[in-house]
Amino acid sequence: MAQEKTTVHARALLERVAHVLFAIAACVCILAVALICVFLFINGIPAIAEIGLFDFLFTTEWRPSAEQFGILTMIVGSLYVTAGALILGVPLGLLCALFLSRFASRRLAKVILPGVELLAGIPSVVYGFFGLVVLVPLIRDLFGVQGMSILTAAIILGIMILPTIITVSKAALDAVPEHYYEGALALGAAHERCVFRIVLPAATSGVMAAVILGVGRAIGETMAVVMIIGNQVRLPSSVFDGVRTLTGNIVLEMGYAADLHRGALIATAVVLFVFILLINLLFSLLKRRAKL
Repeated sequence: MAQEKTTVHARALLERVAHVLFAIAACVCILAVALICVFLFINGIPAIAEIGLFDFLFTTEWRPSAEQFGILTMIVGSLYVTAGALILGVPLGLLCALFLSRFASRRLAKVILPGVELLAGIPSVVYGFFGLVVLVPLIRDLFGVQGMSILTAAIILGIMILPTIITVSKAALDAVPEHYYEGALALGAAHERCVFRIVLPAATSGVMAAVILGVGRAIGETMAVVMIIGNQVRLPSSVFDGVRTLTGNIVLEMGYAADLHRGALIATAVVLFVFILLINLLFSLLKRRAKL
């Protein structure tokens, strides 16, 4: 009897310790996000106020030597590259997740999944080097244009977001109750129809989460993009033009920036941070609407 009480007390103590540790970990994460927000806004907002919000966001001249800081070209470049990555990566990643979850045999899935996980572990600089050595010359030879372009960056980013989209989407598809599929199958629907009309819609929130994570990865990627996009401060007229992204602009100039120039770069990070917040807010709204 005494031994049982001791065991119960030990378990209760372990549960309390685990609860405290988890609470501390959560607080540290929240504190880290809060500190990042404070740093960005304290250093970025004064620069935006000095430059002018409209001039900062909606003009195309970026000339630090003349104290002209318009980031519209970088915003458009980031949106073009991110959109291209999603157009290439989302359908391919989703179809791969469907195949692994509902079509592939267990033996085949065990072979493919490690390859997908390996893609996630490759450093971004390796992706950039691959794009620089392989894709840039290939696009230059095929289309007769400069190889460093939006298209090249979109292809590389599309490949880079595949592991995120595949793994998260597969987890969402695997979490769909099996009786959804079995019920549709019992009513006479074909396997493919059950998967695409029943299972996939039921996993919509998880698939949307995968897409949002993919957007965050694509819009925040720096090193690979800087190596292959051309880094030209201009509004693009086609996917074969070189542009500069928000993250690339920060990396390329932060090393020697000072005073207002440095503040403008931090303000660029603020804009990027707000973009991510808006994307997450949009996802939350879509998720609520899906539940309703």
